[in-house]
Amino acid sequence: MKIASIDVGLKRIGVALCLDGNMVFPQDAILRKNRNQAARDVKSFLIEWQIEKLVVGLPKGGSSQEEMERRIKHFVSLLELENIEIVYQDEQGSSVEAKELTKGVFKHKRDGKIDSMAAKIILERWLESL
Repeated sequence: MKIASIDVGLKRIGVALCLDGNMVFPQDAILRKNRNQAARDVKSFLIEWQIEKLVVGLPKGGSSQEEMERRIKHFVSLLELENIEIVYQDEQGSSVEAKELTKGVFKHKRDGKIDSMAAKIILERWLESL
């Protein structure tokens, strides 16, 4: 089964892929100019890779949990996915973990690498929970 995950942010959307059920690979992040453009780009990515399941990171805990959950679920609804199953996975701490994992590996710029590493962590957590 081909699985992708996204870490939805206000400026970038981190993306990761798992094509064999084992290895997860971060992809280039999708830069977000507006939500409609970002939704089109995410949907195109999912179609291009023939993704069957999408794992979406949702923040659990924290003062703005409800607001972020509402925004993320609204964004997912804009994808208008018909043949792709959507599941949600706790993303708490994934960005911090991504920064720690990549410390010294590459410069932490705002290029989306951290966002896609966070998406990789989210997908790995989901796979481990199976």
